Amino acid sequence: MTSISISMYKLTSLFCLLVISLCTHAQPNTTRLNSPEILLDNSVVFRIKAPAASNVQVVGTWASDFKPVPMVKNDSSVYEVKIGPLPSDMYEYRFIVDGVFALDPNNNAVTRDGIYVESRLLLPGALADVIAAQDVPHGRVTAVWYTSPSLGGQRRMHVYTPPGYEQGKEKYPVMYLLHGGGGDEEGWINRGRANYIIDNLIASKQAVPMIVVITNGNPEIVASPLDRPLKTNSKETPGIGGMASMRFEQSLVKEVVPFIEKNYRVIADADHRAVTGFSMGGFQTQNITNNNPGMFSYIGVMSMGLFSSFRAAPNTNYDKDKHVAQLKAVIASKPKFYWIGIGKNDFLFETVTKLRTLYDEVGLKYTYRESEGSHTWKEWRLYLTELAPKFFK
Repeated sequence: MTSISISMYKLTSLFCLLVISLCTHAQPNTTRLNSPEILLDNSVVFRIKAPAASNVQVVGTWASDFKPVPMVKNDSSVYEVKIGPLPSDMYEYRFIVDGVFALDPNNNAVTRDGIYVESRLLLPGALADVIAAQDVPHGRVTAVWYTSPSLGGQRRMHVYTPPGYEQGKEKYPVMYLLHGGGGDEEGWINRGRANYIIDNLIASKQAVPMIVVITNGNPEIVASPLDRPLKTNSKETPGIGGMASMRFEQSLVKEVVPFIEKNYRVIADADHRAVTGFSMGGFQTQNITNNNPGMFSYIGVMSMGLFSSFRAAPNTNYDKDKHVAQLKAVIASKPKFYWIGIGKNDFLFETVTKLRTLYDEVGLKYTYRESEGSHTWKEWRLYLTELAPKFFK
């Protein structure tokens, strides 16, 4: 996620071509290297054959400052470096070969979130056990098209139904799961591993069986570009720049929720609705619940604080009196669980501090989670593993 400029969108095609060219040049017709190699102590050795390169580095989500690590060239023109030991988790990484980003040509496991495509590895242990695809009953993820008059036509979302849904008659609670700026409806599945996380939590009886609705939070984009050409329905700036419009939030309340409650077996009341999201999705979560008090009894705000202090929108008009009135209405609606989470090294940490100060002033009770990381999927996957078991209990 994080801030993505229009120019970066224009560079996407060039980036992909460079990656393909570089990987082909770096390792032509050679034996596949063992990369990444996971050692017994959860250290990881990264390798890439790049005989013509003069400088190779690796950068990954294990470092909160995203500082690239230099790799050393051996006699066979293979660059390598050992990182760790690292805690059990899922990590994304890329090589930097003479200044150009490249995927690991020896690793076919990749993730995608918007324009970001990275190699990934899963390190064994307790957290990885929740993230990985385990031998447990699995739910079904379906790409669903729905009509959104307010946003101008057909839009796509993903709907996770828990194991046994298709064969049963039971009704379920629903979690609406929102992505960050620059992402789309595939992010929480492809990179967030939401379906595997919920599968494993249900199987271990840590979470109740639930339906999970993963929307496309960009009002100007109808679906992931992988499945449909990028199409805009407005003149709004894609991603972060257009997130203050409130159009998506209104569509979720007026169109998405009614669609789900009409077409799926759900318990259609506040006590069985949850909404949560990270970064842009955390801001949208605040907007949805502030403007519709009593609609959701379970609320989770990941990696996003008081929007008036967010550097990406310095000119956004902020009416504190109106905000306070909204929060008092939220308090009066008596939500069962309100949660706020942020990494210590997140660039939005100060905005969360200001949000908490405001909540404390007005008396809105919340649970606060401060993790060690920054503004990455590593945190958001962790938060989902902790939040889902608290919903609908």
